Amino acid sequence: MVLDRKRVACPLRVGGEVLPQVEEFKYLGVLFTSEGKMEREIDRRIGAASAVMRSVYRTVMVKKELSRKAKLSKKSWRKMSGCVCMKGPAAGVCVLTGLSVSMGDDNGVNGDLNANSRWQSTGDPQLDKAVQQWLSWDKNRWTRAQVESLVAAGRLDDLRMRLCSRMSFGTAGLRAPMGAGFNRINDLTVIQSTQGLYSYLCRYFADFSSRGVVVGFDTRGQEESGCSSERLAKLTAAVMLSRDIPVHLFSTFVPTPYVPYAVKKLGAAAGVMITASHNPKEDNGYKVYWCNGAQISSPHDKEILRSIEEQLEPWSDSCWEEELVESSSLRTDPLTQINSCYMDELRSLCFHSLSTHRSTASAMISSSRPSKPSASLRQSQSVPEQKDPDPNFSSVRCPNPEEGESVLELSLRLAEKENARIVLATDPDADRLAVAEKSHGCGWKVFTGNELAALLGWWMFFNWKEAHPDPSDSEKVYMLATTVSSKILQAFARIEGFHFEETLPGFKWIGNRIHELSKTGNTIIFSFEESIGFLCGSLVPEKDGVSSAVVVAEMAAYLHNKNLSLNQQLHNIYQTYGYHMSKTSYVICKDPPTIQKIFSRIRNFDGEGSYPKTCGGIQIIHIRDVTTGYDSSQPDLRSVLPVTRSSQMITFTLQNGVVATLRTSGTEPKIKYYTEYCAAPGNSEAGALEEELRNITAALLDEFLEPERNNLIRRCV
Repeated sequence: MVLDRKRVACPLRVGGEVLPQVEEFKYLGVLFTSEGKMEREIDRRIGAASAVMRSVYRTVMVKKELSRKAKLSKKSWRKMSGCVCMKGPAAGVCVLTGLSVSMGDDNGVNGDLNANSRWQSTGDPQLDKAVQQWLSWDKNRWTRAQVESLVAAGRLDDLRMRLCSRMSFGTAGLRAPMGAGFNRINDLTVIQSTQGLYSYLCRYFADFSSRGVVVGFDTRGQEESGCSSERLAKLTAAVMLSRDIPVHLFSTFVPTPYVPYAVKKLGAAAGVMITASHNPKEDNGYKVYWCNGAQISSPHDKEILRSIEEQLEPWSDSCWEEELVESSSLRTDPLTQINSCYMDELRSLCFHSLSTHRSTASAMISSSRPSKPSASLRQSQSVPEQKDPDPNFSSVRCPNPEEGESVLELSLRLAEKENARIVLATDPDADRLAVAEKSHGCGWKVFTGNELAALLGWWMFFNWKEAHPDPSDSEKVYMLATTVSSKILQAFARIEGFHFEETLPGFKWIGNRIHELSKTGNTIIFSFEESIGFLCGSLVPEKDGVSSAVVVAEMAAYLHNKNLSLNQQLHNIYQTYGYHMSKTSYVICKDPPTIQKIFSRIRNFDGEGSYPKTCGGIQIIHIRDVTTGYDSSQPDLRSVLPVTRSSQMITFTLQNGVVATLRTSGTEPKIKYYTEYCAAPGNSEAGALEEELRNITAALLDEFLEPERNNLIRRCV
């Protein structure tokens, strides 16, 4: 006898009366007292529907007495069309929404669950298996209830999306919405990921049991899934502790850079940071750092994923015990030590002893903020509405300071009130930095990531050169940038005589390159990616909004004492090294097949295998496609940068000096586009350059992405 699947989402009715709902979207409690007559009774001894579901999956007991005392017709079962809990004379069988029950004799009723009581088939064996696995493994009552509700409602497409695919490591580790499902961030997927990480680290490090791991977290949380960064960090620690691995778990939220810094300082085998950085409040993430302090890259990411998939079922109940972090002697709190060491080393980036003369106001979009060690920040103030943790980011439209003035409103308002010239703002996990400066006329200048990089690159080399006046010292000096970022550092290097290198997008590539260059005695004084991610020096092989804020504050104070603003100095830099005008934006596309179609069209624009020849009427002289490994500028037509087939990225070099790139985001459903006009030194026609760049950018968007035809959502500024 099978519950009518078309009606399982309907209210449970008995004799025309609707039974009440329980908090977790499930119906409980029907007592069979005699044949054909039913009275409802909520089972007060079971406090949560998830507890009922666990009992169903553990055992289903159907006795002969059920057949004798509850001989229900198929029509009677369909009338109920909900979940029931039989008690009393029916000898304690639980039957819930979507379950089918054999009502025959006693053969097999105490054996295999699937032979007696299972979720009604969806018609998709893979989905059936995924649902059963989830409900067998997940012990979080909130995420269990989400899956149960989707099954009850027959929302198969949603179930497939959540349960029939898994997350993979992107440019920022694992990142996805919080909630139930194997492709989302939740208790179960974090436990699975940590089990895989443990297995791989055991194979890779003979001394893993003594080195241990570092675990940190930000301030995110989601009530409806019972999920918070702190809880996920504790579960990460619990998995490791259950296998007797030392865990350095921070006792409170910390900036993301603290985790890779601690990995290096403490000699840990790896680090895990629970954060989704600047993503929307619904998201969270699982960022893994290798023993060198850099984010994991190939082959480690692929091997960890393989290890995760080899053993998906949680090892034991210990993996779910948050309390282990309080009771285990293998858990330590590195907060005091790391904070002290980080601040001491941060002073090496403070080159001058200056007073800000109230020139700086510091605004943190979230409160992942350490104490401020620099005299340059002595006059700073925090925005009251943004200084304390807020998982909902209720004071901003989105928690990404890269969006500019629209999300800096409270900071700018406070700066106006306090007559401060500079606003500094980090994202929620403090690895990115936005900067705004009061204009001499009116309003505010919000610097792009490329403009800030020009200022910070100049400042770092200016101070390095003062300490190393011998030109030969520059032979071991490097600056790094991702390939979609401004070429301004390349212009610096060409004139000043140091080295410049490009990497693929994502700071994991920069971090690992820093490690390689440092091993051979080189000095990396500055690195950046255009999405306001900066690293001054090599304090930690990760973008660092905390140290960058200190450096910007001191630079602003120094320039203020020279009667220069940041914007004035930026134009001085352009006069010396050439104007580098850039535009960066994105369109939103949540349909992967559409993205595939767009880039396939570009690769076959003028016939099969033929890329576009012009953009906005300007001839394209070189094309690099790192997705396929093609580069027309190389003698062998092969890209120097590593091939990345898992994402899309094509770069066009135009005859007029504009470089344009289209790429998919590694963390969000976006197609990003980047254009830059690299002018020769002395070309001061900034207005004309900007106009030409604006035209090329518009053509790139309209000719290659076709937003209207492909239903792309343009960025709302």
